[in-house]
Amino acid sequence: MARPYVRSIKPRDAKEIFGKLSQTNHYQVSFGSLPGEVERHIRNKFGVFDANNFMSRKGGVLCSDASLPGSSLATGEVKDNFMGIPQEFAHTRLYADVDFTFYVDIDYTNLRIFEGWIDYISSGSESMDGMNELTDNYYRRMQYPENYKANTMYITKFEKDINNNMGRRLDYLFVNAFPKMVNAIPVSYGGADILKVGVSFNYDRYIMNPRGSVTRGVSGSFTDVDRIQASAESQQIDTDKFRSLDVVPIYAENWSAEDAQTSSEPVTVIQEGPGSKKNDENSGPYSGIKSHAVNDAKQQAAKLAAEANRQAIRDQIKRNDAAKNKHQNRPDLYF
Repeated sequence: MARPYVRSIKPRDAKEIFGKLSQTNHYQVSFGSLPGEVERHIRNKFGVFDANNFMSRKGGVLCSDASLPGSSLATGEVKDNFMGIPQEFAHTRLYADVDFTFYVDIDYTNLRIFEGWIDYISSGSESMDGMNELTDNYYRRMQYPENYKANTMYITKFEKDINNNMGRRLDYLFVNAFPKMVNAIPVSYGGADILKVGVSFNYDRYIMNPRGSVTRGVSGSFTDVDRIQASAESQQIDTDKFRSLDVVPIYAENWSAEDAQTSSEPVTVIQEGPGSKKNDENSGPYSGIKSHAVNDAKQQAAKLAAEANRQAIRDQIKRNDAAKNKHQNRPDLYF
């Protein structure tokens, strides 16, 4: 690639470029329905009887400050590929918490909703163990994540001409979001100001411009690889080894009859070399042995043991081939 050309920017070009920049004060935060258990807890303990209706109609409008979400990649460093040149490779995508600031209404409704949401997350000792938070031996027990995480929280960034240009917008859907922190709210004597509360939300991931809603995945649609299974390379080496043992006989020039009888594989004891006439004439599994009498019982036992060993090898090959075919389109599963 050639070196970039440095050129001057004409006034009309500057107007075209810098006259169409996005502004920070056009956005909307949207909340759908809260998780059912959370809504019931807020109603019973904090006295908010229609939390879903309030959050969907007024909660987003009362958001005075918001942040578009961001993410980063965690990397691992490799120094052995090129001498003196370290490299980094991504292995995990990380998502930063998103912060919102809300005006607090005169009935403290949204403040009670966020406090109730966090209180429910840590109220397992009350609902499961029957504890009373006014007792001195009260303890915290966390609820299960599927009971307090929501998939109906959005933030939309648009421009002031959105009615004429529907395409000029960005929608972020937060997957499995929940309030992680409700900030302290300072109050003081003196000049009055609007009461605000800051809330930090954690989430598993976000989706930009989603086409639909988050649905529950089918548990049987993903099959994990056995954790004790070897890597693809070592598995292939083992397969080749088993196949070679299954089809290649063992030739030994210095074996005795006793060695042949105790071997688990058919052994051809060669006295005059692999291509000798004597070896061709004696083509049995223990041929070439002339000086010793072979016990029939031992010979039969050796044959049975060899056959059992070969069958075990064949079964292992079938299992390896089945695993390889099953995951041939999922190379990311081998680790």
